[in-house]
Amino acid sequence: MSEQSGQEPRERTESDIAHNARVWNYWLGGKDHYEVDQQVGNQVTAMYPSIGEVARADRAFLGRAVTHLAGRAGIRQYLDIGTGLPTAENTHEVAQRIAPDSRVVYVDNDPIVLTHARALLTSTDEGATSYVDADARDPAAILRAASGTLDLGRPVAVMMLGILNFVLDTAEATSIVRHLLGAVPSGSYLVLTHPTLELGGEGNEEAMRFWNENATPPITARDRAEIEGFLDGLDVLEPGLVSCARWRTDGADEGPVVAQFGVMARKP
Repeated sequence: MSEQSGQEPRERTESDIAHNARVWNYWLGGKDHYEVDQQVGNQVTAMYPSIGEVARADRAFLGRAVTHLAGRAGIRQYLDIGTGLPTAENTHEVAQRIAPDSRVVYVDNDPIVLTHARALLTSTDEGATSYVDADARDPAAILRAASGTLDLGRPVAVMMLGILNFVLDTAEATSIVRHLLGAVPSGSYLVLTHPTLELGGEGNEEAMRFWNENATPPITARDRAEIEGFLDGLDVLEPGLVSCARWRTDGADEGPVVAQFGVMARKP
């Protein structure tokens, strides 16, 4: 495990302000959160009742995406940025169940996630799982650390589920994606989800404003055109940029449409 910060996790943990990883854990039914996270989570839910459905749909999308990558696409390397707190069916669990030799690097800079990193650091004997404490805004540091586990000369699936929405400047977010994809070869993939005020998400605007005033880190929604900008130069897989709840469900476990885009694209 690589730790990029000189601070101990407990020194960077704040229990008096809600944090995304813990609130998301609360919405998913987990136990790794404080009272303040539950309070903010409840307030956001009151303002935007479908937020719990968004969290669950995003998690289900992860499982379907990794299943496709490890199965039909034959991907054996994963760079999962913005890991969040471990729950069931993490990237390495899904990938290594299909292909035991899969290698997974998790990246996050949340101190709570760091504290729970040991739960992520399990692996089959044939594969590998590691954790990098780094900021998504520093792709060069991420790639340096990830290269200790991943062979960046072979295809890598770059997973960015619900992380670019914390990079408020779209130009900076686009630069991060291009840096990461520029460092991996043809045959690599980008997988991302991102909140939007489209797809019925208009009611989320007030909730996001409340979040930015009462929790951390601040968040932004983006429209279809902005998210499509992250995909320039890539081959987008069917069904394209859609609600993550509608991405390759084949009619099974298809919940309500949620205001969270999901997409997978391949580097030609």
